[in-house]
Amino acid sequence: MRLDKFLKISRLIKRRTLAKEVADQGRISINGNQSKAASKVAVGDELTIQFGQKILTIEIKELKENVTKDEASSLYEVKNEERVQT
Repeated sequence: MRLDKFLKISRLIKRRTLAKEVADQGRISINGNQSKAASKVAVGDELTIQFGQKILTIEIKELKENVTKDEASSLYEVKNEERVQT
């Protein structure tokens, strides 16, 4: 599954176009490697996403094409969440 699609389906980022912009800015890495929106993700991959003043590290638990709002958070597990000091 593409990275931008996973971010939208899991509801980590609301829109796929926004997910693409964030990835193209170099603010997302998969298993420590810089990634683009079209990068493929798999179960067990670790994503690190920088949201403004926050860095979120998650592990992908499941991949599905369609999920409900309630199921979205079961697709990943938050490993670490930290604030960036400016």
